[in-house]
Amino acid sequence: MSPTAANLRPAQHTAAAGHVTFLGAGPGDPGLLTLRAVEALNHADVLVADPQVLDVVRHHARAGVDIQASSGQDGTSTTPSGTDVAAPAEDAANLVMAAARGGKRVVRAVAGDPGLDGNAAGEMLACADEGIVFEVVPGVATAVGVPAYAGIPLRTESGADVRFVDARTATEQCWGEIGTSDATAVVSATLDTVVGAAGDLVAAGRKPDTPLTVTVAGTTTRQRTWTATLGSIAQVLKAAKVLPSVEGGRPVIAVVGEQSDAKLAWFESKPLFGWKVLVPRTKEQAASLSDQLRSYGAVPSEVPTIAVEPPRTPQQMERAVKGLVTGRYEWIAFTSVNAVKAVREKFEEYGLDARAFAGIKVAAVGEQTAKALVDFGVKPDLVPSGEQSAAGLLEDWPPYDPVFDPIDRVFLPRADIATETLVAGLIELGWEVDDVTAYRTVRASPPPAETREAIKGGGFDAVLFTSSSTVRNLVGIAGKPHNVTVIACIGPATAKTAEEHGLRVDVLSPEPSVHKLAEALAEFGAQRRAAAVEAGEHVTRPSERRPGSRRRRS
Repeated sequence: MSPTAANLRPAQHTAAAGHVTFLGAGPGDPGLLTLRAVEALNHADVLVADPQVLDVVRHHARAGVDIQASSGQDGTSTTPSGTDVAAPAEDAANLVMAAARGGKRVVRAVAGDPGLDGNAAGEMLACADEGIVFEVVPGVATAVGVPAYAGIPLRTESGADVRFVDARTATEQCWGEIGTSDATAVVSATLDTVVGAAGDLVAAGRKPDTPLTVTVAGTTTRQRTWTATLGSIAQVLKAAKVLPSVEGGRPVIAVVGEQSDAKLAWFESKPLFGWKVLVPRTKEQAASLSDQLRSYGAVPSEVPTIAVEPPRTPQQMERAVKGLVTGRYEWIAFTSVNAVKAVREKFEEYGLDARAFAGIKVAAVGEQTAKALVDFGVKPDLVPSGEQSAAGLLEDWPPYDPVFDPIDRVFLPRADIATETLVAGLIELGWEVDDVTAYRTVRASPPPAETREAIKGGGFDAVLFTSSSTVRNLVGIAGKPHNVTVIACIGPATAKTAEEHGLRVDVLSPEPSVHKLAEALAEFGAQRRAAAVEAGEHVTRPSERRPGSRRRRS
């Protein structure tokens, strides 16, 4: 029995035992979590996670879950508010057992797959000894997932054997067996031990010109892969300016015997791979846009430039909501997620719910607004079939017909600074419009100093401007983006505002759509990457070439 399991055995059986799920969180990409893993996290009372996967799993944990943390040297455990620090192996084992003995549903999340984690095996034995019910949710093993993301097939048509070895525990006999074979070896190591492992294999009989591929931070947007041989890996890492004193402890997966094919390196060849993209929106507003950017390999960072506040005089909104209930309106049109939120909050204030929309037609500008309505329990009757904008909504909006429309009035809850496009268009179609200020938009507070410095110092590779106000507000609260940062604008008006603030516009969306804007940025990134490869350069991210000068006013 392992020392961990033995130390955790109590004097007698505990009757009120809980349940433990040993969950594999995969090698780092949150998208590799299984459906069963997400389900288990949704039902957990307590979450104990390896440090490297805490951010991967905590996103799926239910609200109020107890994230256990270790204070470190003194051996006590706490649950700090704000930042959580994952527990070391022995402390984590004790936390798991203590929670399970208390009748809690515990999720123990480990990197990769729990079946390949020695600490998890000891904890499973401890559960079994105490009669605590546990289950295992497999995850993508790091030694398998990382090569797949690096474009390295572990088995080819020749069907060579595959051997897995951990350089930290490998014996001389182990290296000898692999060195005298022609098997593909997948070695788990660190940057400061991988060169030594390569030397051990050469000493054991492998030829120095045997292909070797080393991947660090695999399956994440920080992934980086070097292709070398057993004899040249030290020179390759030195040429790449990898400093063992700084990065040596970073885990890597090294594949010996197979070489990465550029045609198979699908992950690192994404058009915006590793790009840090600033999205001047709240997390709620930017959800689908950020997901799209991640699909291109980017790392989105949401920075809100506006804050939403209630209207200065709430009476107009109160009268409109009462009119909605009493049958004053034929239609209600939502132009933003914030408008949905404002009406929903007013409904809750009056004790109303989605049933109050019965008999009223509901329109929504854009997919995110429609989703917010569905979350509220309301299915929109009208969403633009083309351009996701007020103009697009007007293209599909029916004209008022006194025969078929018993009421000629539309309730339009909006921001205080909204344009008149929709109001004018509805009036032209014969409708009466109650244009109501549902919320006010004000400039948001400045982001943290670290973010401001990244914006001004070239820490971001690109910024997406979705309106003229986002340009003005971002510059106002955080300063002007560095001249290496790629500026992408949603349309000519936004581009003009950016140029007025001294910014060089690099990307212009072909349509006034945030998703088309992201597509345009991805195309720009792909062209830039292709040009760098053709020129024999390895630097493809704008932030990697920061000149000292700042962008000057045009």
